[in-house]
Amino acid sequence: MAVTLKYPFVKLEAPPEYRGIPQIDATLCIGCGACVNACPPDALLRIDDYNRGVREIVLDVGRCIRCARCEEVCPTGAIKLTNLFEAASPDRMDHVEVVRLRLVKCKNCGRYADFTERQVRKALQILPEEIIEREALEEKVWICRDCRRKGTVDGTIEASKEVVL
Repeated sequence: MAVTLKYPFVKLEAPPEYRGIPQIDATLCIGCGACVNACPPDALLRIDDYNRGVREIVLDVGRCIRCARCEEVCPTGAIKLTNLFEAASPDRMDHVEVVRLRLVKCKNCGRYADFTERQVRKALQILPEEIIEREALEEKVWICRDCRRKGTVDGTIEASKEVVL
């Protein structure tokens, strides 16, 4: 017996386990880029603008293959596959989602670092208090990698001067 569906005139409900269009919760996204690295068809992009101090995570639903790798690797649960399946639109940009986050501005050199303020706050939030010296850590996290590297090298040179053979 054949069944003809009245779709699209009657809305269809997708089953709960259906992997549909992904959506990003901009309030949860920290901009780490784990989803970007995991995405096989490059439906997710990470764009850093060091002049404006902004990182964009761009989701192009038209490229998405609904594999759910992004959802699996997201450390904050910011990206989820919904059960939505209708992706038809006359404008391709209707299915492009952009999350904008502020990059860390280095306290030493003033340049923008390659990590976001939300990443730093999340790291400070999840690190156990008893394992680390909080004040020392909070001083270092707002410094770019280049300045940290330079500080480590300078510290090593100073320490080697103090060593008596």
